[in-house]
Amino acid sequence: MIPLEEVDDLVTLLRRAAAQWPDRVAWIFDEPGRRFTFAEVEQRSTSLALALLELGVAHGDRVAVMLRNEPEFPLLWLALAKIGAVLVPVNTGYREFDGAHVLRHSGARFAVTSPEFTGLLDRIAPETALERVLTVSELRAESLAASQFEAAGEQPVNIQYTSGTTGAPKGCVLPHRYWLTLARGLVTDFPAISPEDTILTAQPFHYIDPQWNVVLGLVSGAALVVLDRFHPSTFWDKVREHHVTWFYCLGLMPTLLLRNPESAVDREHEVRAISASAIPPDLHAALEKRWGVPWFEAFGMTETGGDLRMSEVDHDELVGTGCIGRPIREREAMIVDESGKPVPRGQTGELVLRGVGLMHGYHEDPEATARAFRSGWFHTGDLATMDVRGRVFYVGRTKDMIRRSGENISADEVERALLLHPSVRLAAVVAAPDELRGEEVKAFVVLAQHATPHQLAEFCAEKLAYFKVPRYWVIADSLPLTPSERVAKGQLRESALPTYDRVRRTWC
Repeated sequence: MIPLEEVDDLVTLLRRAAAQWPDRVAWIFDEPGRRFTFAEVEQRSTSLALALLELGVAHGDRVAVMLRNEPEFPLLWLALAKIGAVLVPVNTGYREFDGAHVLRHSGARFAVTSPEFTGLLDRIAPETALERVLTVSELRAESLAASQFEAAGEQPVNIQYTSGTTGAPKGCVLPHRYWLTLARGLVTDFPAISPEDTILTAQPFHYIDPQWNVVLGLVSGAALVVLDRFHPSTFWDKVREHHVTWFYCLGLMPTLLLRNPESAVDREHEVRAISASAIPPDLHAALEKRWGVPWFEAFGMTETGGDLRMSEVDHDELVGTGCIGRPIREREAMIVDESGKPVPRGQTGELVLRGVGLMHGYHEDPEATARAFRSGWFHTGDLATMDVRGRVFYVGRTKDMIRRSGENISADEVERALLLHPSVRLAAVVAAPDELRGEEVKAFVVLAQHATPHQLAEFCAEKLAYFKVPRYWVIADSLPLTPSERVAKGQLRESALPTYDRVRRTWC
């Protein structure tokens, strides 16, 4: 058996897991009730790899996958890793405008999807390099001859798109080592996931969270439960049903769970620890009291994987403080000023990171990559402080981005979609504070001809994922500009112009 510390790619990792725990349940997909052993994951991903090879997918090809939370998504990911091809996950909420950008920019030659999305991808295809849109049912290998697939740790396995800070979504080139670094640390260090654990994910597979949960299961031997999506009212029922011992959540999920009515069975579960990102500090203690289990803050990014974690050593002292933990053993963290120089402990600056297992860079964007990795450190765009014991406390963001219910939304992307409307002459998008979702999208538009907020919202809904469609609308005669002819968004955020709330359907 290959020692875990010597494994640096997903192909070897899967082969090792199948040999070590062949008959142990690896995956439980809750909604269809499908289960897979580690040996079945190895066999079925090999079958898919052979089918893809027969269809012409080659080493280095980018393959877009647009599927909901079904077993074929991770099976395809592992199959592509065996071929040496690169997965391009496509958000199932995307429409023609944002979907076309991802497919066009990635250069994907093939797309694999379900009948639900074939029409959309067929419409997008002429604008992209797509040669063929396949459904999962078409992936049947003519030959099941044994193949010995190989991979290397620094070989790219994903182009994972995340929202850009000042432009369209960027594609993070993620190698095998990225996933191994992230998952292995959750086994060797806190929370020390083992074969005795059952872990759970409720996020869509086109995000990194379910993907690294898959790798965590392969590293640890733990069974992974996959929900179709996050349902606050039934989430803990599923945790109890599947005997879950650990899970990760983020964004609005803790708040929504806490808003459910209290139940006599709240503490009747087997969870020993919960990891979460962006735990609301004023709700941290209430979360622990409600379910009788400690919640541990963690920080990571699509570009960098898992970077900082709170552990049992610091937990009791730091509940409710906004501390996001200490750097994991593979990371160095520093707080710097605008010139990149370290600031004194306790002072606010930008959080920068370096270490092994980070992305290679942004696909086809060397300038953005150079900016992100300047001076040998990855610049997160997040403001933080660090105490004398090396613990990091989150302060805020420097990016022109809206954070709505855990979703990062590029203001520029929404603006560019709005400008496609024939009535829109100028558009600017900012974040509006929101008690429930953290932030909502607010659009300021200057019109060339009459259009209502309802019409503009419907237009956006055809071009963008639903969560990017602005809730608030301001129709303005002009927008304030800086001397460099950029929209002065700081002035917009302080604007008192009449605003239409499309959810409440009122002007305020």
